[in-house]
Amino acid sequence: MSDASLIDELPGELLMWVLIVSELLVFGAGLIAFMGVRLTDPAGFAEAQSHLYRTGAALNTGVLVTSGFLAARALRWRQAARRGAARLALISAALLGVVFLIIKGAEYAGKAAQGISYETHPFFLFYYLLTGFHAAHVLAGVAILLLVAWRDDPRNIEAGGQFWHMVDLVWILLFPVIYLLG
Repeated sequence: MSDASLIDELPGELLMWVLIVSELLVFGAGLIAFMGVRLTDPAGFAEAQSHLYRTGAALNTGVLVTSGFLAARALRWRQAARRGAARLALISAALLGVVFLIIKGAEYAGKAAQGISYETHPFFLFYYLLTGFHAAHVLAGVAILLLVAWRDDPRNIEAGGQFWHMVDLVWILLFPVIYLLG
């Protein structure tokens, strides 16, 4: 029998896990509120949702999942003393984060061109809050990935990867709820 606690068994840094859990709780609360308000106007939410760029959101899902794969590979490569491959994977993961933001920015620009703002319908208030907050996390994640590519100690890569995978997970939750749920 081991004296190690469950907390001791967590991979990575404890404070990163605290941050991740707190962020997941915030996004979870936002999604619960979105679903609750959606119940009051399902037809209005469905009509508002029809204005979204689902193809771009699906593309962004692939972009983030690929980026997360590269971040995970970076840790394995760094642990295997393949420092150049690890750094390239981290930089590539960060660049895919930038691609995500470009696609998201194009989507926001399209909404603005249609005259759609957070005041148009409650759906769009939640859409902009949740996806905008997520985009801010993507931007932070890009900075973190680039930082750990520079300071590429395996512990740093693991912590950066933890954050990046949280960003992936949040998008995997946001995408179907905001873009697909009918």
